Amino acid sequence: MNILGTMKRFPAGVMVIPLLTGCLINTFFPHLLEIGGFTTGLFKKGVPTLIGLFLFCSGATIDVKMAGATIKKGVILTLLKFLIGFGMGIMLNRFFGEAGILGLAPLAVIGAVTNSNGVIYATLAGEYGDETDVGATSILALNDGPFFTMIALGAAGMGTFPITDIVASIIPMVIGFIIGNLDHEWRKTLATGMVLLPPFNGFALGAGMNFKNILNAGISGVALGLITVFATGVLTFVIYSLIRRKADPMGAAIGTTAGVATTTPLVVAEADPSFQPQVETAIAQTAAAVVITAVLCPLLVSVVAKISKKWNEKYLKESSRVDNLDLELNNEVVEDGI
Repeated sequence: MNILGTMKRFPAGVMVIPLLTGCLINTFFPHLLEIGGFTTGLFKKGVPTLIGLFLFCSGATIDVKMAGATIKKGVILTLLKFLIGFGMGIMLNRFFGEAGILGLAPLAVIGAVTNSNGVIYATLAGEYGDETDVGATSILALNDGPFFTMIALGAAGMGTFPITDIVASIIPMVIGFIIGNLDHEWRKTLATGMVLLPPFNGFALGAGMNFKNILNAGISGVALGLITVFATGVLTFVIYSLIRRKADPMGAAIGTTAGVATTTPLVVAEADPSFQPQVETAIAQTAAAVVITAVLCPLLVSVVAKISKKWNEKYLKESSRVDNLDLELNNEVVEDGI
């Protein structure tokens, strides 16, 4: 049976299909993965460990010698993702207050829009990008959790959070970066985790989600997912391509909401209890956004990748012809002058 090959036919299928499978099992057979032992530890409650391990492996893949392009891409994408989500949350809070609009509160919007799914990005980067795009996952990994949500809410004056909670979310990546650069053999070993972990991450994340909760989120949850895809997928693709001076589908690859973002409202509320009334609704809305973006973003990237390829081929050819023509004219001028 060619199971893996079939999964790879779908955009980010190695991660998305296990996620949907875990979500289905948790929806209709919620106790199946709660029998205890290693089964529950891996497939049900292993999210923090798996994400921490992914961040660790991701950090190890950054080579300080080629960090220039990797960091540049990662920083640009991370800033675009953060600024768009932060800006939306600020405007929502300013004009509509904590209640938000259409049931979308600032906590849910900032938490979902600023959180990109690093696993999906890495999978898409491996298919549509190059090694520097894959390496940028380590920078984007900062989005996989409450790190930027806490910074955004704190900067906007909407919450107060201990610095230790923020720092703790990036320590695994930093340690991985150090080890990977001290020992290249460790880098090669840990790099395999970028391939091995996605299906386990996907299933464990899905096992913590429930389609019923997604339905309970209603239109607001669907709207949050669509907003995330189009605001930080389509918009970032356009901006990133302009910055790169060529059509680059990787700009659209951050139009997701990380599965771990479903825990963000709870983490935020634990650090600042004033957010407690928003937690239940925000979790349901974020869960909806996770599923919707996990399905739609890879499809979006596959479409813009085809468009980008055609546009770049046409543009680069025309640009090359113009450059060659200019060179020929310059040579003729020089010869005539001589």
